[in-house]
Amino acid sequence: MKVWLLLGLLLVQEALEDVTGQHPPKNKRPKETGENRIKPANKKVKPKIPKTKDRDSADSQPKTQSIMMQMMDKGRFQKPAATLSLTAGQTLELRCKGNKIGWSYPAYLDTFKDSRLSVKQNERYGQLTLVNSTAADTGEFSCWGQLCNGYICRKDEAKTGSTYIFFTEKGELFVPSPSYFDVVYLNPDRQAVVPCRVTVLSAKVTLHREFPAKEIPANGTDIVYDMKRGFVYLQPHSDHQGVVYCKAEAGGKSQISVKYQLLYAEVPSGPPSTSILASSNKVKSGDDISVLCTVLGEPDVEVEFRWIYPGQKDERPVTIQDTWRLIHRGLGHTTRISQSVMTVEDFETIDAGYYICTAQNLRGQTTVATTVEFS
Repeated sequence: MKVWLLLGLLLVQEALEDVTGQHPPKNKRPKETGENRIKPANKKVKPKIPKTKDRDSADSQPKTQSIMMQMMDKGRFQKPAATLSLTAGQTLELRCKGNKIGWSYPAYLDTFKDSRLSVKQNERYGQLTLVNSTAADTGEFSCWGQLCNGYICRKDEAKTGSTYIFFTEKGELFVPSPSYFDVVYLNPDRQAVVPCRVTVLSAKVTLHREFPAKEIPANGTDIVYDMKRGFVYLQPHSDHQGVVYCKAEAGGKSQISVKYQLLYAEVPSGPPSTSILASSNKVKSGDDISVLCTVLGEPDVEVEFRWIYPGQKDERPVTIQDTWRLIHRGLGHTTRISQSVMTVEDFETIDAGYYICTAQNLRGQTTVATTVEFS
């Protein structure tokens, strides 16, 4: 009996050894190649944070969203490229998303109230339509959303759209000009532009002097060519004066632009340089008197005059005449002289006092005065 019991214990022990041999403890098993890559749980590991600096800095800047779409064939829409080339005669339709949209387009379309152009505001978008397009319509078309507070609106810089469109027309390499001869004033303190723009994006354009006949290189330092503006004189001076024209070549054809007279203007930019002078500062009863207000300024800057005079409150009848002309002051320098003359006939006591003239241009205004006494 004891023998059988002993034998049974030996069999049980052997079976247990077989089981433990098939499933050895994990910390006892030999390491395989590539194992133990997991770091101990008690070791501090700095978590990796995704880099958001660039994204945050980008988000801090207002995102510009293009809101312009172009109507294509069969009712399709697509965002227009920065520059487009369309055939003259095509209908142009642009839409910009928003319930208050402002528009900009070639200025002459607005100046002459061209009936071919239509601008409408719909509930969700603004719409610009141009029919029977011509080469003269070549230029920048842009739109922007408006942020309004009551009747006061400002441009939403984050919602804009623009495209420069070349309207190609047979026989027209240059955007047509309303005249055959134009004047460009050269001011020493700002750029001057010879506005010979083309209707074909691939056209090669050169600038030429009429006399002495030669090509004027656009070297990128003094003169550059901008397809949206023309030839730009970066730092104009008196040596640039003369008659010039442009020449364009495209598709084996060439064309000459209108001529441009370049005149150097010696008067610096700023409010009007104004003077006032009375024909006499002491006037007898019944005499006539005139007061002259004179401005010397830039050739292409218009001046407006306003008067205040003693008999104004009593509705004293006076005559006011405004004129201007260009004068040359040596070395080819050109100046615009603008004048306003007030005439008072049959001088009376109420006409004695201060005569005040205010001259105004786009850069400011100047007020001058003189006295006229009754003698």
